[in-house]
Amino acid sequence: MAANGSFAIVDVGPKQKMDKKLATSSMEMTVTPPEEWRQIFSDAWRLQRDYFYDPNMHGVDWQAMRSRYGALVDDVITRWDLNFVIGELIAELNTSHSYRGGGDVERAESRGVGLLGVDWVLSDGGYRIKRIVTAAPWDTEVRSPLAEPGVEVSEGDWVLAVNGTPIDTSKDPWAAFEGLAETAVILTVNGQPSLEGAREVLVETLGSEDRLRNLAWIEANRRKVDEASGGRIGYIYVPDTGRGGQTELFRMFRPQYDKEGLIIDERFNSGGQIPDRFVELLNRPVVSYWAVRSGRDRQTPAIAHNGPQAMLINYWSGSGGDAFPYYFRAAGLGPLIGTRTWGGLIGYSGQPGLIDGGRLTVPTFSFYNPNGEWDVEGYGVDPDIEVVDYPSLMVDGGDPQLDRAIAEVLKALEENPPVRPQRPEYPVR
Repeated sequence: MAANGSFAIVDVGPKQKMDKKLATSSMEMTVTPPEEWRQIFSDAWRLQRDYFYDPNMHGVDWQAMRSRYGALVDDVITRWDLNFVIGELIAELNTSHSYRGGGDVERAESRGVGLLGVDWVLSDGGYRIKRIVTAAPWDTEVRSPLAEPGVEVSEGDWVLAVNGTPIDTSKDPWAAFEGLAETAVILTVNGQPSLEGAREVLVETLGSEDRLRNLAWIEANRRKVDEASGGRIGYIYVPDTGRGGQTELFRMFRPQYDKEGLIIDERFNSGGQIPDRFVELLNRPVVSYWAVRSGRDRQTPAIAHNGPQAMLINYWSGSGGDAFPYYFRAAGLGPLIGTRTWGGLIGYSGQPGLIDGGRLTVPTFSFYNPNGEWDVEGYGVDPDIEVVDYPSLMVDGGDPQLDRAIAEVLKALEENPPVRPQRPEYPVR
């Protein structure tokens, strides 16, 4: 019997318990890689045959594909090679969401680089901190080590040494932090490029700055929208349509639902699940109000927005990131601004793994529209207003897509401002 990753031998009968688990941590087996690779290829081919949403396999002669690509398996030398062959096989189906990877692959040892969440500049013979990357004050998920309380380091300071070793300015500054990811280090810091008067600061480095810089970008966008609109428009960033994206949507919607207008930014949305709940939240009409003795009158639903909205999209928005703008448009919530989305509305949901732990996805469902037409897959969702984010317009921090969204929502507010009804006269009974 197997349960929760454990194994046990039990009698055939009712009410058996797994109280005598098998010790598997020391088990070993002999594997002949070429034979296992042939089995893995066969399983990959068979899983597509048995689970692919279209029993006609998109018109591909699937038996012929087994012969064509199976002939290459005898020439496979590594598990990486096998993944390549499997990738070529499933590519014949010409569909999104067909992935393969993992397995008993050979991996070189990696050494993480310690990061400080800063922008560097080479100045006066040393590396100076140009900017300490910071997100919103309430974003406690990750912070620059130099922004932690009690760390006496400021923008403009020079970092002269790491753990007592001077930083070599002939190399990138990160070279001094090789192998020091998520590790406590001692920085030698000074307000001038000299060891005279320098101080030592103990910090713990980051292993990645991705999330920190992402949060800083989101907060910069929110502030830009707030300032450009005089506080009238809210900004919400939705990174995906999974649990994390849903959390971010609710987290940013709650304090901004009462703004006059909203900009929903789903650029770079990596998908996840079908975002029907996302659109339901954005499309909740206020159906009643409640007069109270003191304070502002209440509304039902309590958290709902009835003003103009716009959504930002781009070519990195895919899967659920395709569905989100499609549903947003179908609900009539506002214009889509940016560039056409990725175009991947075929999905997968659970299939057997490969024998060595390798991964293979099998598209098991595909999108079609209410008119009975295949849609979005292989094409994407077009914007209502195309704005191309040319690098020349963004190199200094510009964002033409966000600028256009601000302009469109402000225009909508002028043409059709949301109206909250006045409380009626108190009744005399």
